[in-house]
Amino acid sequence: MNPATQYAMPRRTEIPRAATPALIATGDRHAFATSIKASAQVFADPRSLALLERIRLIAPSDANVLIIGETGTGKELVARHVHRLSHRADAPFIAVNCGAFSESLVESELFGHEKGAFTGAFSAKPGWFEAANGGTLFLDEIGDLPLSMQVKLLRVLQEREVVRLGSRSSIPIDVRVLAATNVHLHDAVAAGHFREDLYYRLNVVHLAVPPLRERVGDILPLARHFIDAYRLRLGYGAVELDDGAKRKLQGHAWPGNIRELENVIHHALLVCRHDMLGEADLQISSFDAQRYRRSSSDTPPASPQQALEEALHVLFGDADAQLFERIENTVMRVAFEFCHRNQVQAARLLGISRNILRARLIRAGEIDALK
Repeated sequence: MNPATQYAMPRRTEIPRAATPALIATGDRHAFATSIKASAQVFADPRSLALLERIRLIAPSDANVLIIGETGTGKELVARHVHRLSHRADAPFIAVNCGAFSESLVESELFGHEKGAFTGAFSAKPGWFEAANGGTLFLDEIGDLPLSMQVKLLRVLQEREVVRLGSRSSIPIDVRVLAATNVHLHDAVAAGHFREDLYYRLNVVHLAVPPLRERVGDILPLARHFIDAYRLRLGYGAVELDDGAKRKLQGHAWPGNIRELENVIHHALLVCRHDMLGEADLQISSFDAQRYRRSSSDTPPASPQQALEEALHVLFGDADAQLFERIENTVMRVAFEFCHRNQVQAARLLGISRNILRARLIRAGEIDALK
């Protein structure tokens, strides 16, 4: 491009009608009405292709599936793909975050309630299991489900029927359950936080979603998807990545996975002043990517969990009475900053309620109690 014209480009252009179906074809038909990440279905890297083949094998069955992976790796995308390739594809797909409800509300949300079942229940309401009848119910962050609800969920999976809160009558259901977690459930079972019988009931099929740093071949196709999606939403013309930007994207460890990549591309398009995204447009933290990359050397690099444990050992060597509070405050603060100071997103990232996060941030002096 002629440098003399790079700042003279019109930033707003009419979106050609032919461009929209190309975006829709990558995933969700309502990509502009929902999160752009919800349509970021990419299987380009060999590890992703192996996962896709496994999905194709298990999708036609009605077996329950446990999907594991770090936060932001696209576990819901995998669940949606399983649903699309199943015989339930034309039936509802309902996604529920088990950590989004208080313990007092989760039973009503999952299993429904009758009129008068509790204060404020002015009418009967079906739960998510009934809403997903004939289709698929995706239970995200299943590890956050309270033990009392785990017992009831186990019964629903065994009996294939639900009993609404405040009712004594059972309602038959035909639902395939896909569950996801970013924690090691077998450790939660060993610690007594998750029922062993429920774990085995959910873990009929196991799908592990690799972190983005372990499927480098997906990074540029995903970046291209986000560029096209956001430029259309913003009304921009064609935008490309230069070689430096490509190297920078492929060299980053992406601790926030697909969600972090989406944010980086979105920000880059907002600050870019021409039709070529360069290194300077990519706001990427100075994170040591090599610590997260697989290595062919005899000594493998530390995993995120190992790095955390090493840091804790250092802190424990100089422990004080406020150590736990300092660690907790650091976790809350970093999550808050990672989510661009959005309390709802930070709480969801940590798997806690917004009220708990807000209280910790106030205590740490990160936000004003009056705001």
